[in-house]
Amino acid sequence: MTAPDPIIGHGIYRILVCRPNHRLGNTLLLTPLITELQALYRGAEIDIVSEGDIAHDVFKGWFNVRQVFCLPRRGFKHPIAFLRMILRIRRTRYDLIVDPSVHSGFARALTRIFRGRYKLGFSDAPTKALTHAAPRSVAGRHMAKRPVNLVRWASGIDSAAPERYPPLAIHLNDDEHAEGWSALTALTAHPHGIQGSFRIGIFGNATGAKRYTTEWWADFMATLCGAHPTASILEIIPAHGHSMLRETWPGYYSSDIRRMAAVLAGLDLFITADCGVMHLGVAAGVPTVGLFQVTALDVYTPYGGHNTGMYTGEYPGSEVARRVLAMMETTLRHGHAANDLGSAKDFSDCESR
Repeated sequence: MTAPDPIIGHGIYRILVCRPNHRLGNTLLLTPLITELQALYRGAEIDIVSEGDIAHDVFKGWFNVRQVFCLPRRGFKHPIAFLRMILRIRRTRYDLIVDPSVHSGFARALTRIFRGRYKLGFSDAPTKALTHAAPRSVAGRHMAKRPVNLVRWASGIDSAAPERYPPLAIHLNDDEHAEGWSALTALTAHPHGIQGSFRIGIFGNATGAKRYTTEWWADFMATLCGAHPTASILEIIPAHGHSMLRETWPGYYSSDIRRMAAVLAGLDLFITADCGVMHLGVAAGVPTVGLFQVTALDVYTPYGGHNTGMYTGEYPGSEVARRVLAMMETTLRHGHAANDLGSAKDFSDCESR
């Protein structure tokens, strides 16, 4: 199945991306699409429909992003504010509207309401909501790559050809980088002014069944620190404001995701359970190891560069730490110059290491 008429760059100046979701991870997973749109339509402005306030912070400083429309969360409880926002968006007739979701009925309904010359999304059946409906087989598995595959399909790019995917990004500016580095340096300084040879960040929280217990993390950290006693450890404190590592190491807390990203950017390695902060580490550019025990690795794993995901199952923390140490051995020796973390792996893949 091919696009009826490829959407080309000529005449595409106003783009709307319709992704009404309030979660940090899902918003960050949208950033490769925005990068791809900026590359395909260099002279265009991009508006984004999101939900809640998080997208304002994620897309602050993006050159081609003009407006981020953040619908109120649970809009049915705020009908007047919701309708005002919808009517405001409808004032503009867009050249291209992109619905990047595979299964969101809400995003599809909004796409149908908004005014656009071309409307692009996934659908296996003809629909009046879209002018260009890509078969769902085009989407692929990874959440960040699906929207990129969508616009490449619509642009006539061969989706079967091997392609590099844009990384997750948050575009910190120089001042943010400098302030984050200053905070990190102060937090990871050893007594008597001795600096650790390697800075490792740990985020011990996640939602529901994705969360590892405090006891599991204690087991993990004992093995990690036993192997690298001179490393500087920094715990990234969750939104609830309480340590998950028993206050054993210095912690950094911020309710501002850009400040948190700035601190993460200075780390040499970031280890975290599968969660939105995992994607924030990837977007900040720190080599990130994501630990998965229930969610699909191939859908959410950190990709590109020095990032990787690992399926942990029911293995104890000490065993997982040993596998992580094996995977990051070259990175520990050479820092960011190594590209040795590879792609997503489970324990069976690591047995020979």
